[in-house]
Amino acid sequence: MRLRNVVLILAALTVVLMLAACSSSGQASDGGGKDQQAQKQKPSEKATEGKKEPPKMTKEAKGKQIAPKKGKVQRKVVANSLEPPKDKTLKLTIPAIKQIEDDTIPTGKGTNEVLFHDHAAVHLRDTGFPWQRTANVYIAGHRIGFPGTDSNLAFYDLEDLKKGDKVYLEDAKGRKYTYQVFAKLVVEPANLSVLKPIKGKNIVSLQTCTLPDYTNRVIYRAVLKDVKT
Repeated sequence: MRLRNVVLILAALTVVLMLAACSSSGQASDGGGKDQQAQKQKPSEKATEGKKEPPKMTKEAKGKQIAPKKGKVQRKVVANSLEPPKDKTLKLTIPAIKQIEDDTIPTGKGTNEVLFHDHAAVHLRDTGFPWQRTANVYIAGHRIGFPGTDSNLAFYDLEDLKKGDKVYLEDAKGRKYTYQVFAKLVVEPANLSVLKPIKGKNIVSLQTCTLPDYTNRVIYRAVLKDVKT
């Protein structure tokens, strides 16, 4: 009788241990499944890095001229709507591009590597100014740029601009010019017609190189809507 009771007790213990083992095994299996699912859902390091750190400027891009050398001096004298400041330096703000806020924009040639290296963008020499009645204020900047400088990723998000977006310029006298985007152009580097003003309008042109090969130029145009003096 005692032997029978001992056997029954041992059998019950064996069943309990087996159930415990199955339960633990099931939890481990479920946990492993969740880990595998999490790993599948987790973006790859390369994808994450690609979003946070866009590629640096390639040798090919460095070897290409960012913008036309300069504009062409107009034969006709363009009447000024405002008195021009002695200092021609501009400030640029583009709310749709977080990288561009109150950035200093000097005037120079499209071949001036120092200006394009150190600044977010450069106002092209012999193109218009915002205080003129008719003008094409032509501003060019690097798409990738150089780390540690204002040119770094300056116009990387330029193509986020949409029609109706605002662009702001400020001159050395503190006058603020509000422009509104109305057109997008993609042209070859040899196309210099984009430097010309549009009759009766004051516009700003924002130019950078196309991705991924920097072959052409993408240009956004915005027309003057308001001036605060």
